[in-house]
Amino acid sequence: MRFPLPRPRSLAGQLFAMQVVLVAVVVAGCAVFAYVTDRAQAEENARRQATATAAAVADSPSVLAAARSADPTAVLQPYAEALRRHAGVAFVVIMAPDGTRWTHPEPEQIGRTYLGHIEEAVAGRTHSETHLGVLGPSVRTVAPVFDSGGRVVALVSAGITIEKISEQVREQVAALLGMAGAALALGGAGTYVINARLRRHTHGMNATELSRMHDYHEAALHAVREGLVMLDGRRRIALINDGARELLGLDEGVVGRPAAELGLPATLTGALLSSEPRVDETHLTADRVLVVNTRPVVGGERRGTVATLRDRTELQALSGELDSERGFTEALRSQAHEAANRLHTVVSLIELGRVAEAVEFATAELELAQALTDRVVDAVGEPVLAALLLGKAAQANERGVELVLTEDSRIDDGLVPSALPSRDLVTVLGNLIDNAVEAAGGTPHARVTVTVAARTGDGELLLRVADNGPGVRPADRDAVLGRGWSTRGPGRGLGLALVGQAVSRATGTLDVTDAEEGGAAFTVRLPLPAPMPADVPTPTAVPVTAVPVPTAVPVPSAVPVPAALPMPTDVPVPSAVPVPRGTPRTPPAGSSEVVS
Repeated sequence: MRFPLPRPRSLAGQLFAMQVVLVAVVVAGCAVFAYVTDRAQAEENARRQATATAAAVADSPSVLAAARSADPTAVLQPYAEALRRHAGVAFVVIMAPDGTRWTHPEPEQIGRTYLGHIEEAVAGRTHSETHLGVLGPSVRTVAPVFDSGGRVVALVSAGITIEKISEQVREQVAALLGMAGAALALGGAGTYVINARLRRHTHGMNATELSRMHDYHEAALHAVREGLVMLDGRRRIALINDGARELLGLDEGVVGRPAAELGLPATLTGALLSSEPRVDETHLTADRVLVVNTRPVVGGERRGTVATLRDRTELQALSGELDSERGFTEALRSQAHEAANRLHTVVSLIELGRVAEAVEFATAELELAQALTDRVVDAVGEPVLAALLLGKAAQANERGVELVLTEDSRIDDGLVPSALPSRDLVTVLGNLIDNAVEAAGGTPHARVTVTVAARTGDGELLLRVADNGPGVRPADRDAVLGRGWSTRGPGRGLGLALVGQAVSRATGTLDVTDAEEGGAAFTVRLPLPAPMPADVPTPTAVPVTAVPVPTAVPVPSAVPVPAALPMPTDVPVPSAVPVPRGTPRTPPAGSSEVVS
């Protein structure tokens, strides 16, 4: 039968046992050291006391006088006993220079030879020693008694027995043991309290379990792709995983640094330092869109903050493209609605028998739509920007805002560098036009003016969007590109922040000024590659025969771009034949189509 192995003691229990043993060893060591020290000190005190007593007796004139008398014992015995009891020593023996005792605590020892060394004292020097005498081992001192001529006429020995010294030490040891026991009990109680708290914090786990949990924790921390940041109670980075360092652009030495000194955007820093939880907040860094969630760690007091970061850059870009597609869809819907209205008008004119007026109405609409579309296509050779402008024009027209492409707008196909993604162009120009249309909406003669020009001489791509709305106050121009800035209420204000991020990625500039129309003008300048050197051969331009535009359809310098009129579905359309750009196309006989 196999018995289950006992579970290892918890870390707190192990530490408690170790600390109790350590405290006991320390207390025992201190007690032994104190005992040895006290005994040595007691012997030294006894030696000093004996020396002082012997020296005092040797210097007494009565002792010198008695030593010269015929019967020194009769005079000195009472004196020595009285002095012994008063001085607290075990014996005071006064003797002749040859060692014959004149006094002794035990009267029967008087007249016998002193047990000890007296050579040093006979030579005139005070001498101390530990020696076995009649009363037992003792610490004693022998001092000489000099007459007026400096001769040694007697000797004085005073001493304290080792037994008396041990008795004093035993009294001190008893007190010491009491103090050691109290220290051990106090140390054990303190250790128990500390380890009880440690047991709560470690949840009763042992060292192996804690080590395993740490290994799993490290593996899980660095395996997740999302960013994880932990701040301590002093708002310093306590822990950060690889994903968070990548998303925030931080190095490995960031642990221990205050979060306010990491150089992050002010709004993101504020979210990390906030004492309130944040849920799915969108924040921008130099090149990323992050979704931030924070939650304070609370356990009786604020202990820090845990923040998770999710990268939404690609999702935001796809969302922007989806918004653009929705815009194009809305533009097509608007065009279909306008085309249906015009088609109903033509049909009604034909039913009323006014065929000539119906032909004139349809021809004028087709010529105007074709001319305006050709204006955008000829000025903007970049297909993404051309499609964006046509779609935004339809949206602006539906909202009662006139979108105008300035006469100096010109971008030939291929001038936009491949390093500048079309996605960023759509983000920059699309958001600027949306904001301008929204700002100009509701104002009399609402108008948005767009300039797109590739200036190869200056090496820059110029994008400018101006409106005749209320404009941006000078005090708000520094904050207008920050996340959350909007005059339309909460939950808005991400578009301009994305514009600033895209411009920053392209190492361009974004300026906000007052427009000539009275509103705001946003000007973006993006760098273009330097033009090819003169010695590099370029393809020979092919002359294109110009086709005059009918005088009945004037082309203004700043033409609003409405939606194109689609062909009716019930009219058969011949198969599309690809026509080279710039090649004249002959219209069918009897048609009033304008050839561009």
